[in-house]
Amino acid sequence: MRDPENTRKTILLESANLFNTQGYKATSISDITKATGFTKGAIYRHFESKADLEKHALQRLSSMMFEHLGVSIKAAPDFEQKFEAIFSFFEQYMESPFYEGGCPLMNAAVEVDDGLPELRAQAQTILNKLKNSVRTLVVNGIENGQVGADIDTEAFVHIVIASLEGGIMMSKLEGKRYPIQLVIEHLRTVVSAQIKSE
Repeated sequence: MRDPENTRKTILLESANLFNTQGYKATSISDITKATGFTKGAIYRHFESKADLEKHALQRLSSMMFEHLGVSIKAAPDFEQKFEAIFSFFEQYMESPFYEGGCPLMNAAVEVDDGLPELRAQAQTILNKLKNSVRTLVVNGIENGQVGADIDTEAFVHIVIASLEGGIMMSKLEGKRYPIQLVIEHLRTVVSAQIKSE
Protein backbone atom coordinates (compact mmCIF):
# COMPACT_ATOMS: atom_id res chain seq x y z
CA MET A 1 0.00 0.00 0.00
CA ARG A 2 1.38 3.39 -1.03
CA ASP A 3 2.19 6.10 1.51
CA PRO A 4 -0.35 8.92 0.88
CA GLU A 5 2.23 11.63 1.60
CA ASN A 6 4.74 10.15 -0.84
CA THR A 7 2.00 9.77 -3.43
CA ARG A 8 1.09 13.43 -3.08
CA LYS A 9 4.75 14.50 -3.34
CA THR A 10 5.25 12.41 -6.49
CA ILE A 11 2.16 13.88 -8.11
CA LEU A 12 3.31 17.41 -7.24
CA LEU A 13 6.85 16.89 -8.51
CA GLU A 14 5.85 15.30 -11.80
CA SER A 15 2.98 17.68 -12.50
CA ALA A 16 5.10 20.73 -11.62
CA ASN A 17 7.71 19.60 -14.14
CA LEU A 18 5.07 19.05 -16.82
CA PHE A 19 3.29 22.34 -16.17
CA ASN A 20 6.54 24.28 -16.26
CA THR A 21 7.78 22.67 -19.49
CA GLN A 22 4.59 21.98 -21.46
CA GLY A 23 2.37 24.72 -20.06
CA TYR A 24 -0.59 24.56 -17.71
CA LYS A 25 -3.29 24.45 -20.36
CA ALA A 26 -1.39 22.06 -22.59
CA THR A 27 -0.83 19.53 -19.81
CA SER A 28 -3.73 17.14 -19.28
CA ILE A 29 -4.53 14.91 -16.35
CA SER A 30 -3.77 12.01 -18.70
CA ASP A 31 -0.25 13.38 -19.15
CA ILE A 32 0.13 13.42 -15.36
CA THR A 33 -1.17 9.85 -14.97
CA LYS A 34 1.42 8.69 -17.53
CA ALA A 35 4.24 10.56 -15.76
CA THR A 36 3.31 9.38 -12.27
CA GLY A 37 1.89 5.95 -12.95
CA PHE A 38 -1.14 6.86 -10.82
CA THR A 39 -4.77 6.75 -11.88
CA LYS A 40 -6.96 9.82 -12.23
CA GLY A 41 -8.80 8.65 -9.14
CA ALA A 42 -5.57 8.64 -7.13
CA ILE A 43 -4.75 12.16 -8.31
CA TYR A 44 -8.20 13.49 -7.44
CA ARG A 45 -8.01 11.92 -3.99
CA HIS A 46 -5.16 14.34 -3.25
CA PHE A 47 -6.27 17.38 -5.27
CA GLU A 48 -9.79 18.69 -5.74
CA SER A 49 -9.32 19.57 -9.41
CA LYS A 50 -6.69 20.23 -12.07
CA ALA A 51 -6.81 23.91 -11.05
CA ASP A 52 -6.06 22.93 -7.45
CA LEU A 53 -3.12 20.80 -8.61
CA GLU A 54 -1.82 23.67 -10.78
CA LYS A 55 -1.91 26.02 -7.81
CA HIS A 56 -0.05 23.62 -5.51
CA ALA A 57 2.50 22.73 -8.19
CA LEU A 58 3.36 26.40 -8.73
CA GLN A 59 3.54 26.85 -4.98
CA ARG A 60 6.04 24.00 -4.73
CA LEU A 61 8.23 25.38 -7.52
CA SER A 62 8.31 28.81 -5.90
CA SER A 63 9.09 27.30 -2.48
CA MET A 64 12.20 25.70 -3.95
CA MET A 65 13.31 29.06 -5.29
CA PHE A 66 12.66 30.97 -2.06
CA GLU A 67 14.35 28.30 0.05
CA HIS A 68 17.56 28.48 -1.96
CA LEU A 69 17.52 32.26 -2.22
CA GLY A 70 16.78 32.65 1.47
CA VAL A 71 19.86 30.68 2.51
CA SER A 72 22.14 32.72 0.22
CA ILE A 73 20.68 36.07 1.26
CA LYS A 74 20.85 35.27 4.96
CA ALA A 75 24.52 34.33 4.65
CA ALA A 76 25.42 37.64 2.96
CA PRO A 77 26.77 40.25 5.41
CA ASP A 78 25.37 43.50 4.03
CA PHE A 79 22.89 45.16 1.64
CA GLU A 80 25.13 45.04 -1.41
CA GLN A 81 26.19 41.42 -0.88
CA LYS A 82 22.60 40.31 -0.33
CA PHE A 83 21.75 41.61 -3.79
CA GLU A 84 24.87 39.91 -5.17
CA ALA A 85 23.38 36.67 -3.82
CA ILE A 86 20.17 37.37 -5.73
CA PHE A 87 22.05 38.26 -8.92
CA SER A 88 24.16 35.11 -8.63
CA PHE A 89 21.04 32.98 -8.32
CA PHE A 90 19.51 34.42 -11.48
CA GLU A 91 22.73 34.24 -13.48
CA GLN A 92 23.50 30.67 -12.44
CA TYR A 93 19.93 29.68 -13.23
CA MET A 94 20.83 29.75 -16.94
CA GLU A 95 23.45 27.04 -16.43
CA SER A 96 21.95 24.96 -13.62
CA PRO A 97 18.21 25.58 -13.20
CA PHE A 98 16.41 24.09 -10.22
CA TYR A 99 13.60 23.03 -12.52
CA GLU A 100 13.14 22.58 -16.25
CA GLY A 101 11.21 25.02 -18.39
CA GLY A 102 12.34 28.41 -17.13
CA CYS A 103 11.09 30.72 -14.41
CA PRO A 104 7.85 29.28 -13.00
CA LEU A 105 6.50 32.71 -12.07
CA MET A 106 6.96 34.07 -15.58
CA ASN A 107 5.56 30.92 -17.19
CA ALA A 108 2.45 31.10 -15.03
CA ALA A 109 2.06 34.86 -15.57
CA VAL A 110 2.04 34.40 -19.35
CA GLU A 111 -0.68 31.76 -19.20
CA VAL A 112 -2.95 33.52 -16.71
CA ASP A 113 -3.48 36.31 -19.25
CA ASP A 114 -5.99 33.92 -20.78
CA GLY A 115 -7.83 32.99 -17.57
CA LEU A 116 -6.99 30.35 -14.95
CA PRO A 117 -8.08 32.46 -11.95
CA GLU A 118 -6.69 30.10 -9.26
CA LEU A 119 -3.30 30.02 -10.97
CA ARG A 120 -3.38 33.82 -11.37
CA ALA A 121 -4.02 34.20 -7.63
CA GLN A 122 -1.12 31.88 -6.78
CA ALA A 123 1.21 33.67 -9.22
CA GLN A 124 0.24 37.01 -7.68
CA THR A 125 0.95 35.61 -4.20
CA ILE A 126 4.43 34.55 -5.32
CA LEU A 127 5.11 37.92 -6.94
CA ASN A 128 3.99 39.69 -3.77
CA LYS A 129 6.29 37.48 -1.69
CA LEU A 130 9.20 38.29 -4.00
CA LYS A 131 8.42 42.01 -3.82
CA ASN A 132 8.15 41.84 -0.03
CA SER A 133 11.51 40.07 0.19
CA VAL A 134 13.27 42.78 -1.82
CA ARG A 135 11.38 45.48 0.08
CA THR A 136 12.52 43.99 3.41
CA LEU A 137 16.15 44.10 2.26
CA VAL A 138 15.75 47.81 1.52
CA VAL A 139 14.02 48.57 4.84
CA ASN A 140 16.67 46.65 6.77
CA GLY A 141 19.38 48.45 4.81
CA ILE A 142 17.93 51.81 5.83
CA GLU A 143 17.59 50.75 9.47
CA ASN A 144 21.19 49.48 9.50
CA GLY A 145 22.48 52.74 8.06
CA GLN A 146 23.67 51.09 4.83
CA VAL A 147 21.06 52.65 2.54
CA GLY A 148 19.99 56.26 2.22
CA ALA A 149 16.50 57.03 3.54
CA ASP A 150 15.67 58.96 0.37
CA ILE A 151 15.48 55.77 -1.72
CA ASP A 152 12.23 55.27 -3.65
CA THR A 153 11.64 51.79 -2.28
CA GLU A 154 8.70 50.83 -4.48
CA ALA A 155 10.42 51.95 -7.67
CA PHE A 156 13.57 50.08 -6.64
CA VAL A 157 11.62 46.87 -5.91
CA HIS A 158 9.81 46.95 -9.26
CA ILE A 159 12.93 47.78 -11.28
CA VAL A 160 14.95 44.93 -9.73
CA ILE A 161 12.30 42.25 -10.18
CA ALA A 162 11.12 43.32 -13.64
CA SER A 163 14.71 43.57 -14.88
CA LEU A 164 15.72 40.14 -13.60
CA GLU A 165 12.60 38.41 -14.92
CA GLY A 166 12.98 40.11 -18.30
CA GLY A 167 16.66 39.21 -18.45
CA ILE A 168 15.92 35.56 -17.76
CA MET A 169 13.22 35.53 -20.43
CA MET A 170 15.54 37.03 -23.08
CA SER A 171 18.46 34.78 -22.15
CA LYS A 172 16.28 31.70 -22.35
CA LEU A 173 14.76 32.76 -25.68
CA GLU A 174 18.12 33.66 -27.23
CA GLY A 175 19.95 30.73 -25.66
CA LYS A 176 22.76 32.84 -24.24
CA ARG A 177 23.68 34.48 -20.93
CA TYR A 178 24.41 37.94 -22.33
CA PRO A 179 20.96 39.50 -21.63
CA ILE A 180 20.86 38.47 -17.94
CA GLN A 181 24.53 39.41 -17.50
CA LEU A 182 23.85 42.85 -18.98
CA VAL A 183 20.83 43.31 -16.71
CA ILE A 184 22.83 42.31 -13.64
CA GLU A 185 25.65 44.71 -14.49
CA HIS A 186 23.10 47.52 -14.74
CA LEU A 187 21.40 46.50 -11.49
CA ARG A 188 24.75 46.52 -9.71
CA THR A 189 25.02 50.24 -10.48
CA VAL A 190 21.42 50.73 -9.29
CA VAL A 191 22.19 48.97 -5.99
CA SER A 192 25.53 50.74 -5.58
CA ALA A 193 23.83 54.12 -6.03
CA GLN A 194 21.67 53.39 -2.96
CA ILE A 195 24.61 52.75 -0.64
CA LYS A 196 24.89 55.44 1.99
CA SER A 197 28.24 57.18 1.92
CA GLU A 198 30.25 57.19 5.14
